[in-house]
Amino acid sequence: MMEKQETPNVKLLLEDNHSASTLKQILTAHSGNYHAIVLQDFPDPDAISCAYTHQLISAEYGIETDILYAGRVSHEQNIALVRLLDLELVKYQGELPRQYDAAVFIDNQGTTCEAITTALEKAGVTPLIVIDHHEPQDRLQPTFLDVRAVGATATIYAGYLTEGVIEMNPAKKEFTIAATGLMHGLITDTNNFIHAGKADFQAAAYLSQFVDAPMLDQIMNQSHTKQVMEVIHKALGNRILVENFSIAGAGYLRAEDRDAIPQAADFLLTEGIVHTAIVYGIVIHNDQVEKLEGSMRTSKLTINPDEFIKEAFGKNTAGHYYGGGKVSAGGFEIPVGFLSGNHADDYRDLKWRVFDSQVKRKILAKIGVTAEAESERRARNGQR
Repeated sequence: MMEKQETPNVKLLLEDNHSASTLKQILTAHSGNYHAIVLQDFPDPDAISCAYTHQLISAEYGIETDILYAGRVSHEQNIALVRLLDLELVKYQGELPRQYDAAVFIDNQGTTCEAITTALEKAGVTPLIVIDHHEPQDRLQPTFLDVRAVGATATIYAGYLTEGVIEMNPAKKEFTIAATGLMHGLITDTNNFIHAGKADFQAAAYLSQFVDAPMLDQIMNQSHTKQVMEVIHKALGNRILVENFSIAGAGYLRAEDRDAIPQAADFLLTEGIVHTAIVYGIVIHNDQVEKLEGSMRTSKLTINPDEFIKEAFGKNTAGHYYGGGKVSAGGFEIPVGFLSGNHADDYRDLKWRVFDSQVKRKILAKIGVTAEAESERRARNGQR
Protein backbone atom coordinates (compact mmCIF):
# COMPACT_ATOMS: atom_id res chain seq x y z
CA MET A 1 0.00 0.00 0.00
CA MET A 2 1.27 3.44 -0.90
CA GLU A 3 2.36 5.77 1.90
CA LYS A 4 -0.40 8.29 2.49
CA GLN A 5 0.38 11.84 1.46
CA GLU A 6 -0.73 14.98 3.23
CA THR A 7 -4.05 16.17 1.85
CA PRO A 8 -5.43 19.70 1.78
CA ASN A 9 -7.76 20.17 4.75
CA VAL A 10 -10.82 21.17 2.75
CA LYS A 11 -14.53 20.68 3.27
CA LEU A 12 -16.98 21.98 0.73
CA LEU A 13 -20.71 22.15 1.34
CA LEU A 14 -23.18 23.19 -1.35
CA GLU A 15 -21.94 25.26 -4.27
CA ASP A 16 -18.32 26.37 -4.30
CA ASN A 17 -16.72 27.88 -7.40
CA HIS A 18 -13.33 26.44 -6.42
CA SER A 19 -14.44 22.84 -5.93
CA ALA A 20 -12.88 21.62 -9.18
CA SER A 21 -9.48 23.12 -8.41
CA THR A 22 -9.60 21.69 -4.88
CA LEU A 23 -10.51 18.27 -6.22
CA LYS A 24 -7.53 18.45 -8.57
CA GLN A 25 -5.24 19.19 -5.61
CA ILE A 26 -6.56 16.23 -3.65
CA LEU A 27 -6.32 13.82 -6.58
CA THR A 28 -2.78 15.00 -7.32
CA ALA A 29 -1.81 14.48 -3.68
CA HIS A 30 -3.13 10.90 -3.82
CA SER A 31 -1.44 9.82 -7.04
CA GLY A 32 -0.37 6.18 -6.73
CA ASN A 33 -3.24 5.29 -4.38
CA TYR A 34 -5.91 2.64 -4.77
CA HIS A 35 -9.40 4.01 -4.03
CA ALA A 36 -12.79 2.39 -3.44
CA ILE A 37 -15.56 4.18 -5.33
CA VAL A 38 -18.67 3.38 -3.31
CA LEU A 39 -22.18 3.43 -4.78
CA GLN A 40 -25.55 2.97 -3.10
CA ASP A 41 -26.72 -0.63 -2.82
CA PHE A 42 -28.99 -0.30 -5.87
CA PRO A 43 -27.15 2.18 -8.11
CA ASP A 44 -29.14 4.27 -10.58
CA PRO A 45 -28.00 5.84 -13.89
CA ASP A 46 -26.76 8.98 -12.13
CA ALA A 47 -24.53 6.98 -9.78
CA ILE A 48 -23.32 4.56 -12.46
CA SER A 49 -22.37 7.27 -14.96
CA CYS A 50 -20.64 9.39 -12.31
CA ALA A 51 -18.68 6.37 -11.09
CA TYR A 52 -17.48 5.72 -14.64
CA THR A 53 -16.48 9.38 -14.96
CA HIS A 54 -14.71 9.44 -11.60
CA GLN A 55 -12.81 6.29 -12.54
CA LEU A 56 -11.76 7.98 -15.79
CA ILE A 57 -10.67 11.10 -13.92
CA SER A 58 -8.80 9.08 -11.28
CA ALA A 59 -6.81 7.23 -13.93
CA GLU A 60 -5.57 10.57 -15.30
CA TYR A 61 -4.11 11.29 -11.84
CA GLY A 62 -2.47 7.88 -11.46
CA ILE A 63 -5.11 6.50 -9.06
CA GLU A 64 -6.46 2.96 -9.44
CA THR A 65 -10.05 2.31 -8.43
CA ASP A 66 -12.67 -0.34 -7.80
CA ILE A 67 -16.37 0.52 -8.03
CA LEU A 68 -18.20 -1.19 -5.16
CA TYR A 69 -21.89 -1.81 -4.52
CA ALA A 70 -23.68 -4.26 -2.25
CA GLY A 71 -27.11 -4.79 -3.80
CA ARG A 72 -28.11 -5.43 -7.39
CA VAL A 73 -28.34 -3.72 -10.76
CA SER A 74 -31.76 -4.76 -12.05
CA HIS A 75 -33.55 -1.87 -13.77
CA GLU A 76 -33.53 -2.44 -17.55
CA GLN A 77 -31.93 0.94 -18.29
CA ASN A 78 -29.29 0.41 -15.59
CA ILE A 79 -28.31 -2.97 -17.01
CA ALA A 80 -28.11 -1.48 -20.50
CA LEU A 81 -26.00 1.42 -19.21
CA VAL A 82 -23.51 -0.85 -17.42
CA ARG A 83 -23.13 -3.01 -20.53
CA LEU A 84 -22.71 -0.11 -22.94
CA LEU A 85 -20.19 1.54 -20.62
CA ASP A 86 -18.40 -1.81 -20.36
CA LEU A 87 -18.18 -0.97 -16.67
CA GLU A 88 -16.85 -3.45 -14.14
CA LEU A 89 -18.77 -3.20 -10.87
CA VAL A 90 -17.46 -5.14 -7.87
CA LYS A 91 -20.20 -6.56 -5.67
CA TYR A 92 -19.43 -6.45 -1.95
CA GLN A 93 -20.21 -9.85 -0.42
CA GLY A 94 -19.00 -9.53 3.16
CA GLU A 95 -15.31 -8.83 2.56
CA LEU A 96 -13.51 -5.92 0.92
CA PRO A 97 -11.69 -7.03 -2.28
CA ARG A 98 -8.47 -5.39 -1.06
CA GLN A 99 -7.07 -2.87 1.41
CA TYR A 100 -7.83 0.59 0.01
CA ASP A 101 -5.96 3.82 0.66
CA ALA A 102 -9.16 5.86 0.71
CA ALA A 103 -12.85 5.78 -0.19
CA VAL A 104 -14.90 7.92 -2.56
CA PHE A 105 -18.68 8.07 -2.11
CA ILE A 106 -20.60 9.06 -5.23
CA ASP A 107 -24.32 9.94 -5.38
CA ASN A 108 -24.62 8.94 -1.73
CA GLN A 109 -23.25 9.91 1.67
CA GLY A 110 -22.74 6.45 3.16
CA THR A 111 -26.29 5.95 4.38
CA THR A 112 -27.58 3.93 1.42
CA CYS A 113 -24.59 1.56 1.36
CA GLU A 114 -24.28 0.87 5.08
CA ALA A 115 -22.62 -2.56 4.76
CA ILE A 116 -19.73 -1.18 2.69
CA THR A 117 -19.49 2.00 4.78
CA THR A 118 -19.17 -0.05 7.97
CA ALA A 119 -16.66 -2.45 6.42
CA LEU A 120 -14.46 0.44 5.27
CA GLU A 121 -14.62 2.01 8.73
CA LYS A 122 -13.60 -1.26 10.38
CA ALA A 123 -10.70 -1.57 7.93
CA GLY A 124 -9.53 1.96 8.77
CA VAL A 125 -10.13 3.27 5.25
CA THR A 126 -10.50 7.06 5.24
CA PRO A 127 -13.56 8.59 3.55
CA LEU A 128 -11.66 10.99 1.30
CA ILE A 129 -14.32 12.32 -1.10
CA VAL A 130 -18.12 12.62 -1.01
CA ILE A 131 -19.91 14.02 -4.08
CA ASP A 132 -23.71 14.02 -4.01
CA HIS A 133 -26.88 16.01 -4.70
CA HIS A 134 -29.14 14.60 -1.97
CA GLU A 135 -29.87 16.35 1.32
CA PRO A 136 -26.87 16.39 3.73
CA GLN A 137 -26.84 13.21 5.83
CA ASP A 138 -23.95 13.80 8.30
CA ARG A 139 -22.89 10.13 8.17
CA LEU A 140 -19.31 10.72 6.99
CA GLN A 141 -16.58 13.27 7.66
CA PRO A 142 -14.59 13.31 4.40
CA THR A 143 -11.73 15.58 3.45
CA PHE A 144 -13.60 16.77 0.35
CA LEU A 145 -17.37 17.19 0.61
CA ASP A 146 -19.26 18.53 -2.39
CA VAL A 147 -23.00 18.29 -1.78
CA ARG A 148 -25.10 20.58 -3.95
CA ALA A 149 -28.78 21.36 -4.38
CA VAL A 150 -28.85 20.39 -8.07
CA GLY A 151 -30.88 17.90 -10.07
CA ALA A 152 -28.24 15.20 -10.38
CA THR A 153 -24.72 14.29 -9.31
CA ALA A 154 -24.02 14.19 -13.06
CA THR A 155 -24.46 17.97 -13.01
CA ILE A 156 -21.59 18.26 -10.53
CA TYR A 157 -19.33 16.03 -12.61
CA ALA A 158 -20.17 17.93 -15.79
CA GLY A 159 -19.06 21.03 -13.89
CA TYR A 160 -15.74 19.40 -13.01
CA LEU A 161 -15.20 18.54 -16.66
CA THR A 162 -16.13 22.07 -17.73
CA GLU A 163 -13.58 23.47 -15.27
CA GLY A 164 -10.81 21.24 -16.57
CA VAL A 165 -10.34 18.52 -13.96
CA ILE A 166 -9.32 16.50 -17.02
CA GLU A 167 -9.14 17.57 -20.63
CA MET A 168 -12.06 16.19 -22.66
CA ASN A 169 -10.99 14.70 -25.97
CA PRO A 170 -13.97 13.85 -28.22
CA ALA A 171 -11.68 11.74 -30.38
CA LYS A 172 -11.36 9.23 -27.52
CA LYS A 173 -14.24 6.81 -27.10
CA GLU A 174 -14.14 6.81 -23.29
CA PHE A 175 -14.86 10.55 -23.12
CA THR A 176 -17.86 10.18 -25.43
CA ILE A 177 -19.10 7.29 -23.30
CA ALA A 178 -18.67 9.32 -20.11
CA ALA A 179 -20.60 12.28 -21.53
CA THR A 180 -23.37 10.01 -22.82
CA GLY A 181 -23.68 8.28 -19.46
CA LEU A 182 -23.75 11.58 -17.56
CA MET A 183 -26.45 12.90 -19.88
CA HIS A 184 -28.54 9.80 -19.16
CA GLY A 185 -28.05 10.27 -15.43
CA LEU A 186 -29.02 13.92 -15.73
CA ILE A 187 -32.16 13.14 -17.75
CA THR A 188 -33.40 10.40 -15.42
CA ASP A 189 -32.70 12.19 -12.13
CA THR A 190 -34.42 15.40 -13.27
CA ASN A 191 -37.38 13.47 -14.73
CA ASN A 192 -36.62 14.52 -18.30
CA PHE A 193 -35.57 18.01 -17.12
CA ILE A 194 -38.93 18.72 -15.47
CA HIS A 195 -37.11 19.25 -12.16
CA ALA A 196 -33.97 20.70 -13.71
CA GLY A 197 -32.49 24.00 -12.65
CA LYS A 198 -30.07 26.41 -14.28
CA ALA A 199 -27.00 24.35 -13.38
CA ASP A 200 -28.56 21.20 -14.83
CA PHE A 201 -29.35 22.86 -18.15
CA GLN A 202 -25.82 24.29 -18.29
CA ALA A 203 -24.43 20.81 -17.66
CA ALA A 204 -26.61 19.35 -20.41
CA ALA A 205 -25.47 22.04 -22.85
CA TYR A 206 -21.84 21.22 -22.13
CA LEU A 207 -22.30 17.43 -22.35
CA SER A 208 -24.25 17.70 -25.61
CA GLN A 209 -20.95 18.47 -27.42
CA PHE A 210 -19.72 14.93 -26.72
CA VAL A 211 -22.88 12.79 -26.47
CA ASP A 212 -23.36 9.74 -28.71
CA ALA A 213 -27.07 10.17 -29.54
CA PRO A 214 -27.69 6.61 -30.87
CA MET A 215 -26.07 5.16 -27.74
CA LEU A 216 -28.20 7.38 -25.48
CA ASP A 217 -31.35 6.34 -27.36
CA GLN A 218 -30.41 2.68 -27.00
CA ILE A 219 -29.94 3.03 -23.24
CA MET A 220 -33.16 4.90 -22.60
CA ASN A 221 -35.51 2.86 -24.77
CA GLN A 222 -35.51 -0.38 -22.80
CA SER A 223 -38.92 -2.02 -22.38
CA HIS A 224 -40.37 -3.09 -19.02
CA THR A 225 -39.92 -6.75 -18.12
CA LYS A 226 -42.87 -9.01 -17.34
CA GLN A 227 -41.90 -8.94 -13.66
CA VAL A 228 -41.96 -5.12 -13.53
CA MET A 229 -45.39 -5.06 -15.16
CA GLU A 230 -46.66 -7.56 -12.58
CA VAL A 231 -45.41 -5.38 -9.70
CA ILE A 232 -47.04 -2.30 -11.23
CA HIS A 233 -50.28 -4.27 -11.62
CA LYS A 234 -50.12 -5.43 -7.99
CA ALA A 235 -49.41 -1.88 -6.77
CA LEU A 236 -52.42 -0.60 -8.72
CA GLY A 237 -54.66 -3.25 -7.19
CA ASN A 238 -53.46 -2.65 -3.62
CA ARG A 239 -53.20 1.13 -3.56
CA ILE A 240 -55.16 3.36 -1.23
CA LEU A 241 -55.82 7.01 -2.08
CA VAL A 242 -55.64 9.44 0.85
CA GLU A 243 -55.35 13.22 0.59
CA ASN A 244 -53.97 12.91 -2.98
CA PHE A 245 -51.40 10.35 -1.77
CA SER A 246 -51.31 6.95 -3.49
CA ILE A 247 -49.94 4.35 -1.05
CA ALA A 248 -49.37 0.79 -2.24
CA GLY A 249 -47.81 -2.36 -0.87
CA ALA A 250 -46.45 -4.71 -3.54
CA GLY A 251 -45.93 -7.77 -1.33
CA TYR A 252 -42.84 -9.96 -1.68
CA LEU A 253 -40.30 -9.39 -4.45
CA ARG A 254 -37.12 -11.12 -5.56
CA ALA A 255 -33.97 -9.04 -5.31
CA GLU A 256 -33.81 -9.17 -9.12
CA ASP A 257 -37.11 -7.27 -9.29
CA ARG A 258 -36.38 -4.67 -6.61
CA ASP A 259 -36.14 -1.81 -9.13
CA ALA A 260 -39.78 -2.42 -10.01
CA ILE A 261 -40.69 -0.57 -6.80
CA PRO A 262 -39.56 2.90 -7.96
CA GLN A 263 -40.95 2.19 -11.42
CA ALA A 264 -44.34 1.41 -9.88
CA ALA A 265 -44.15 4.63 -7.85
CA ASP A 266 -43.42 6.56 -11.05
CA PHE A 267 -46.46 4.94 -12.67
CA LEU A 268 -48.84 5.64 -9.77
CA LEU A 269 -47.80 9.29 -9.85
CA THR A 270 -49.29 9.61 -13.34
CA GLU A 271 -52.84 9.23 -11.98
CA GLY A 272 -54.53 12.60 -12.31
CA ILE A 273 -55.61 13.15 -8.69
CA VAL A 274 -52.30 11.97 -7.20
CA HIS A 275 -49.46 14.31 -6.25
CA THR A 276 -47.45 11.80 -4.17
CA ALA A 277 -46.95 8.04 -4.62
CA ILE A 278 -45.32 5.65 -2.16
CA VAL A 279 -44.75 2.00 -3.09
CA TYR A 280 -43.05 -0.61 -0.90
CA GLY A 281 -42.49 -4.34 -0.64
CA ILE A 282 -40.46 -6.98 1.18
CA VAL A 283 -37.42 -7.80 -0.95
CA ILE A 284 -35.97 -11.30 -0.54
CA HIS A 285 -32.22 -11.34 -1.12
CA ASN A 286 -30.21 -14.38 -2.15
CA ASP A 287 -29.03 -15.05 1.40
CA GLN A 288 -32.70 -15.09 2.49
CA VAL A 289 -32.24 -11.77 4.27
CA GLU A 290 -35.41 -9.73 3.87
CA LYS A 291 -35.74 -5.97 3.81
CA LEU A 292 -38.80 -3.80 3.52
CA GLU A 293 -37.89 -1.35 0.77
CA GLY A 294 -39.88 1.55 -0.62
CA SER A 295 -39.82 4.50 -2.99
CA MET A 296 -41.54 7.86 -2.86
CA ARG A 297 -42.29 10.17 -5.77
CA THR A 298 -43.97 13.56 -5.55
CA SER A 299 -44.92 16.43 -7.84
CA LYS A 300 -45.97 18.69 -4.96
CA LEU A 301 -43.37 21.39 -4.40
CA THR A 302 -44.23 21.83 -0.72
CA ILE A 303 -43.39 18.21 0.11
CA ASN A 304 -39.75 17.43 0.87
CA PRO A 305 -39.24 13.65 0.40
CA ASP A 306 -36.10 13.69 2.57
CA GLU A 307 -37.92 15.25 5.52
CA PHE A 308 -41.08 13.19 4.93
CA ILE A 309 -39.28 9.83 5.00
CA LYS A 310 -37.04 10.70 7.93
CA GLU A 311 -39.94 11.96 10.01
CA ALA A 312 -42.24 9.09 9.04
CA PHE A 313 -39.85 6.19 9.66
CA GLY A 314 -37.25 7.60 12.05
CA LYS A 315 -33.88 6.04 12.90
CA ASN A 316 -32.47 2.61 13.62
CA THR A 317 -30.73 1.64 16.87
CA ALA A 318 -27.43 3.02 15.55
CA GLY A 319 -29.00 6.44 15.10
CA HIS A 320 -29.11 6.32 11.28
CA TYR A 321 -32.25 7.19 9.36
CA TYR A 322 -34.04 4.38 7.52
CA GLY A 323 -34.17 6.54 4.41
CA GLY A 324 -34.04 9.96 2.84
CA GLY A 325 -34.26 11.68 -0.49
CA LYS A 326 -33.95 14.70 -2.71
CA VAL A 327 -36.31 17.01 -4.57
CA SER A 328 -39.30 14.98 -5.89
CA ALA A 329 -38.02 11.51 -4.86
CA GLY A 330 -36.85 9.43 -1.92
CA GLY A 331 -36.47 5.89 -0.64
CA PHE A 332 -36.36 3.84 2.54
CA GLU A 333 -35.06 0.44 3.65
CA ILE A 334 -36.04 -1.30 6.89
CA PRO A 335 -34.49 -4.68 7.83
CA VAL A 336 -37.04 -7.40 8.58
CA GLY A 337 -34.43 -8.93 10.86
CA PHE A 338 -35.45 -11.83 13.11
CA LEU A 339 -38.67 -12.40 11.14
CA SER A 340 -36.77 -13.07 7.87
CA GLY A 341 -37.29 -16.41 6.18
CA ASN A 342 -39.89 -19.20 6.50
CA HIS A 343 -41.63 -20.07 3.25
CA ALA A 344 -44.92 -21.27 4.80
CA ASP A 345 -47.74 -19.37 3.08
CA ASP A 346 -49.63 -18.61 6.28
CA TYR A 347 -46.52 -17.22 7.95
CA ARG A 348 -45.59 -15.09 4.92
CA ASP A 349 -49.12 -13.69 4.67
CA LEU A 350 -49.23 -12.85 8.38
CA LYS A 351 -45.80 -11.21 8.25
CA TRP A 352 -46.77 -9.13 5.22
CA ARG A 353 -49.98 -7.94 6.87
CA VAL A 354 -48.04 -6.79 9.93
CA PHE A 355 -45.44 -4.85 7.96
CA ASP A 356 -47.98 -3.48 5.48
CA SER A 357 -50.18 -2.22 8.32
CA GLN A 358 -47.25 -0.63 10.17
CA VAL A 359 -45.92 1.18 7.09
CA LYS A 360 -49.39 2.52 6.26
CA ARG A 361 -49.87 3.69 9.85
CA LYS A 362 -46.60 5.63 9.81
CA ILE A 363 -47.34 7.22 6.43
CA LEU A 364 -50.90 8.12 7.41
CA ALA A 365 -49.70 9.57 10.70
CA LYS A 366 -47.23 11.74 8.81
CA ILE A 367 -50.02 12.90 6.49
CA GLY A 368 -52.21 13.63 9.51
CA VAL A 369 -54.78 10.86 9.07
CA THR A 370 -55.29 8.11 11.68
CA ALA A 371 -55.40 4.51 10.45
CA GLU A 372 -58.76 4.08 12.21
CA ALA A 373 -60.28 7.07 10.41
CA GLU A 374 -59.00 5.78 7.09
CA SER A 375 -60.45 2.32 7.78
CA GLU A 376 -63.81 3.85 8.59
CA ARG A 377 -63.74 5.95 5.44
CA ARG A 378 -62.91 2.92 3.29
CA ALA A 379 -65.65 0.88 4.95
CA ARG A 380 -68.19 3.58 4.19
CA ASN A 381 -67.10 3.60 0.56
CA GLY A 382 -67.15 -0.19 0.30
CA GLN A 383 -63.37 -0.43 -0.22
CA ARG A 384 -61.07 -3.14 1.12
